[in-house]
Amino acid sequence: MDIIRRDNISYEEFIEEHYKPGIPLVFTKAAKVWKANGLFTPDWFRENYPERVTDCRGKNYNMKEIMDMVEASTEEKPAPYPFIFDIPETLPELMPLLDPLDLNYASPNWLKNKMFQSLGKWGGATELFIGGPGGKFPYLHLDYYHLNAWITQLYGEKQFTVFPRGQEEMLYPRPDDPWRSELNIFEPDYEKHPKYKDATPINFVVGPGETLFIPFGTWHTAYSLTPTISVAFDTLNSKNHKEFMKDVWTFKSRQGKAKAIAMYSYAWLATQSSKISESFKPKVM
Repeated sequence: MDIIRRDNISYEEFIEEHYKPGIPLVFTKAAKVWKANGLFTPDWFRENYPERVTDCRGKNYNMKEIMDMVEASTEEKPAPYPFIFDIPETLPELMPLLDPLDLNYASPNWLKNKMFQSLGKWGGATELFIGGPGGKFPYLHLDYYHLNAWITQLYGEKQFTVFPRGQEEMLYPRPDDPWRSELNIFEPDYEKHPKYKDATPINFVVGPGETLFIPFGTWHTAYSLTPTISVAFDTLNSKNHKEFMKDVWTFKSRQGKAKAIAMYSYAWLATQSSKISESFKPKVM
């Protein structure tokens, strides 16, 4: 099975053929609406934001250090991965270069509701991911809160692996954190995880200017083949809000029942507010 790539697809076609059935898609030209497309390079970030800082594995690095490290990275000696910048908080100047953020496809998005934004990200951050050759995402996973992921590659190439829905039993979710897998899919131990032999991973490369849509509930991970720069954000709407609410209860319950009730109630009000606002707009979904 191969990933589907489309260079010319309408919003209506995307919703019916991919969003509703939950089928991943690579948009080959959606990012052409961003000024960032073709602009973001290691040198561009070194020149414009050399001292912006982020944390990776408990240590702070500035942008110049990061770009130097990822360009020197090799499969044998990979740079730390991933370096992540919260764009609105640490690189707000980039937001006009990512307009429209939804690429004219990733809507409606209830995470834009001020009720969600006023109480943290709820999983809906807009982030800059930077990595070098050999950099692997630490684990195979589902996105928390069952959000849909949108990842636009703006520099370099990254290999992704996704699994069609319904293969959870073969992917060994961790008992203490069922959104993460026990597997190391890059070096699988078939004696420890024999069912993985029957899984059907889809491996593919996403290159500059391409956008990957990962539907909620889709197991995935990534591996940098070259120095890479990408932008990622998530979406929530009527299709995935039930699963979102279940995750809210699960996560907040870890902080106590009272906390869970309060946050679940707030999230319920936010989703209802979003649903009402959406009802006043022309419906496609």
